Amino acid sequence: MRYIEALREGERISEVYLVKSKTSALTKSGKPYENVILQDKTGTLDAKIWDPDSVGIEEFDVMDYIAINGDISSYQGKLQCSIKRARKASEGEYEVGDYIPVSEKNIDGMYTELMECIATVENPYLSRLLHTFFDDADFAKRFKFHSAAKSVHHGFVGGLLEHTLSVTKNCEYFSKAYPILNHDLLITSAIFHDLGKLKELSVFPENDYTDEGQLLGHIVMGTEWIGEEIEKVDGFPVVLANELKHCILAHHGELEFGSPKKPALIEALALSFADNLDAKLETFKEAVNAVPENSAQWQGFNRLLDTNIRRTI
Repeated sequence: MRYIEALREGERISEVYLVKSKTSALTKSGKPYENVILQDKTGTLDAKIWDPDSVGIEEFDVMDYIAINGDISSYQGKLQCSIKRARKASEGEYEVGDYIPVSEKNIDGMYTELMECIATVENPYLSRLLHTFFDDADFAKRFKFHSAAKSVHHGFVGGLLEHTLSVTKNCEYFSKAYPILNHDLLITSAIFHDLGKLKELSVFPENDYTDEGQLLGHIVMGTEWIGEEIEKVDGFPVVLANELKHCILAHHGELEFGSPKKPALIEALALSFADNLDAKLETFKEAVNAVPENSAQWQGFNRLLDTNIRRTI
């Protein structure tokens, strides 16, 4: 099949893709059309059905696999597909594994690395808390499979693990470079910081916000989850529990970025930098990877990075 990352402007395609989303809209002249987001394991593609009443457009829904004929064009620096024909694909026309984006890194290997980071935590209460989660086989399976976001960064199978490990490694460096940091508190908060993503986002292929996720968000849900498990640990120090929960609550750094609290501990500040660093670099990487490797053109304003970007020449 032709993966989305390999599509180029000016091509006419005949392929099967997964429908990530589908919404109805009106043109400026009042004519109805359909906005469709198509997905495979390499990414997503914005598509339009300009004539939804055409005989070539059959009924389909979100999460259906559809066989399409369409033309690839460019709009505001991004590829777009104008769908001319569409129908639900039959079993045997597609392999599910081609449509779920997966980390380029070895998932089991990353989990082993994360367990090695956990082994460096000497505080008995924090160590026990970490092992309560990550030694559990069912939890490990969920954590390995989950994404870290719907679309912003690490929005793929293994994304939550990859992001968590990267943030933890950043914090490992910080703790060595700045001895004032409490290593065990920082590493534990790094490993737990996005725990709530397991409840905020549904599993693949949907990978969308749950009702609970929309209402509460992963920061609050993760903090509540940690608090529930802390209550089960006899003698867990109250001050330490509050410090850990504060680091999780403040890991987005600013109130306008979704943190209920701004960092009031140096470990919370370090975690917010580590998280932002990995998220921004991954966002940049995914943005430049969406254009041909030999392209040195400016990509235009990137809303997530708040600047115009291009590849390094």
